[in-house]
Amino acid sequence: MTLLKKPPSSRKGEPVWGIASLFPNQGYWSEEEYLILETNHFIEFSDGYIEVLPMPTRFHQSIVAFLYEAFLLFIRANQSGKLWFAPLPVKLWTQKYREPDLVFVAKENLAQLKGNYPEGADLVVEVVSGGKEDRERDLVTKRKEYAQAGINEYWIVDPKYKCVTVLSLGQDTYLEHGKFEADDTATSVLLDGFAVAVNDVFAAAEED
Repeated sequence: MTLLKKPPSSRKGEPVWGIASLFPNQGYWSEEEYLILETNHFIEFSDGYIEVLPMPTRFHQSIVAFLYEAFLLFIRANQSGKLWFAPLPVKLWTQKYREPDLVFVAKENLAQLKGNYPEGADLVVEVVSGGKEDRERDLVTKRKEYAQAGINEYWIVDPKYKCVTVLSLGQDTYLEHGKFEADDTATSVLLDGFAVAVNDVFAAAEED
């Protein structure tokens, strides 16, 4: 019989080791363990590792809310598909889940949805937040991953520089449809006819 090692007692200023011992070590999480994890944080899953994302700010959520309403109005009017907002795990491939701020699945692909969480998407939106590590995740890492997962369009909304970059999937990497800044109107390739004024995107947060 193997005896479990008793976790060390926690002292002031240290993590609660007894609680930490209830969870798998980094690198050994399974998809099932990730999906039943209950928390009020945004958490993503990559090859056995849990990635805890920064809590969204009011400014961040105001931008997400504005874009959700804009996309939803267009999608419903054109019966284009379904739109969801985070937190919602999206499976990119085995052992890889991300939680985009917005997730769109086109009407022709809805029949392929099974279970509680979508496997892949047709369009995703990320509102960049946090520090250097978080910017690297949205601007570089997720750009590669979403392309690898075959997601047709990726919107990167960057409050720091007040710009919206729309990426459209080429053969195996994203091509820049446009980097839209102040006074520009951001447009979609996938959702033909959808457009949103960049000034309005960031004004929505500033007015909150």
